[in-house]
Amino acid sequence: MDKSQLARAGVDKAAQRGHDIRQEDAEQLIDALFGTVDMAGVIAEALKREETVVAGSFGRFRTDGGSASFQPGKALTEYLHGTAP
Repeated sequence: MDKSQLARAGVDKAAQRGHDIRQEDAEQLIDALFGTVDMAGVIAEALKREETVVAGSFGRFRTDGGSASFQPGKALTEYLHGTAP
């Protein structure tokens, strides 16, 4: 799934919940969070400051020996294993 597909899926999921979000706005938000070739995103900036970024039950991003790592949250792990309620 590329950025455009991720944005489209997010727009569709938001619409299912009654929210109207434009595709362009979703793509800009993805860029702001994750960054682009020309600009670091807020997650990278926080990691550079050695902060942990917690994304709810999805998981957390942190630095580990100078590299970024991702630790999935309990809800994501349960969903992937088919054990989510």
